Amino acid sequence: MKAQKRLRIGGGTVITRDPSNPMIEGGGLVIEGTNVKAVGTDDELKAAYPDAEYLDAEGRLIMPGLINAHHHIYSAFARGMSIPGNTPQNFLEILEGTWWNIDRHLTLEATYLSAAATYMECIRNGVTTVIDHHASYGAVTGSLFRIADAARHIGVRTCLAYEISDREGAEKTEEALKESFAFLEYAQGDSDSLGPKALIGLHASFTLSDETLEKCRLKNTKNAGYHVHIAEGAYDNQHALEHYGCSAVKRLYDRGILGPNTVAGHCIHISDEDLDLLKSSGTTVVYNPESNMGNAVGSPDVLKMFDKGIFVCLGTDGYTSDMLESAKVAVLLQKHRSGNPSRGFGEAAQMLFYNNAALATQVFGRPIGVLCPGAVADVIFMDYHAYTPLNRDTIDGHLFFGVSGAHTDTVIINGKIRMKNRRIQLEDERELLEASRIESAKLWRKLYG
Repeated sequence: MKAQKRLRIGGGTVITRDPSNPMIEGGGLVIEGTNVKAVGTDDELKAAYPDAEYLDAEGRLIMPGLINAHHHIYSAFARGMSIPGNTPQNFLEILEGTWWNIDRHLTLEATYLSAAATYMECIRNGVTTVIDHHASYGAVTGSLFRIADAARHIGVRTCLAYEISDREGAEKTEEALKESFAFLEYAQGDSDSLGPKALIGLHASFTLSDETLEKCRLKNTKNAGYHVHIAEGAYDNQHALEHYGCSAVKRLYDRGILGPNTVAGHCIHISDEDLDLLKSSGTTVVYNPESNMGNAVGSPDVLKMFDKGIFVCLGTDGYTSDMLESAKVAVLLQKHRSGNPSRGFGEAAQMLFYNNAALATQVFGRPIGVLCPGAVADVIFMDYHAYTPLNRDTIDGHLFFGVSGAHTDTVIINGKIRMKNRRIQLEDERELLEASRIESAKLWRKLYG
């Protein structure tokens, strides 16, 4: 068998996220194929792997790639857009006037380019794994496969789901079901170490009939996880109470949607009883602070979720691809919400650096978000040079108050360099961005009327 190529990284401060060996000054790691082979000091690794190709981090921070637990690729072309006459006064009007309006007009080409642009921006911000929730009712069939094509081309680790909903009528619902389960079967049979993986996407309780939920449950013969929005706006819960006599959480729990493989975005307008159901079912909740503020839907009580032992991750809901930015806002918003300046920081660090890693590890079946032997070789260099003590006890404070995604210098995903010295290693980057500008302009013309 041909020996796998080895890459030795050194000359930096390694933040491993491995509790047994959290930080190594003057350290590095060795990558063999798609995995981390060894982690240690420069001297140790140079002696053990003298023939490995060498990449000098030049004093930068060496960290595991960041993970986004809830993204929306389909929203990418909204940047800079202002639809004439669209002045929403509540969340339902935001959905109808902006996000559903966009997804009704997406083509497969627009979906592909939205994905390519988003994945490149993720790389620029040190994000190497993306769990996405997609909708494109203007072009449903083949949409997840086109996103997967983009992920493969850009080189990002991704998990995809199509947003099944009854909001566009029975024909579109059936098309969404077929796309979801066709892609799920494809992803489950794909042996590529980079993915993609799949979850069964659901929009929210208020746009899903009992019949559609039952179809999803019956088709889900391999117990795949679900990816669903819950109580993002108050109306989702009000609708469930009016039509089904229970909360949105209780409805999805009773219909077999919640569980240890399910990812639930938002969970803002929920009760203590709902929290108990999320906890008992083992459902993962994803907090999206900037999007929640931008849509004026409120803020979930993340601190209470933590106190109850609910597993909470961090996402962006399409608002940004900078996970450090999202974490900063999570810290501040939970301090502000609780009125307790001693809370929020530790929870944000737990979500971003450990819970997101655990979720990605579960979804992809490989150790992700940690630098230790056997973990996936998803590595980033952050061009940050501290002027106060940097050690195992202060690193998260430096990351939250001194570092942003823009500090990302080099990105390695699955053992391959995808960005070096802030330059993405793609020959067609400029062509993809130019095509995105052209395609997004077409979309805007449709929406502007």
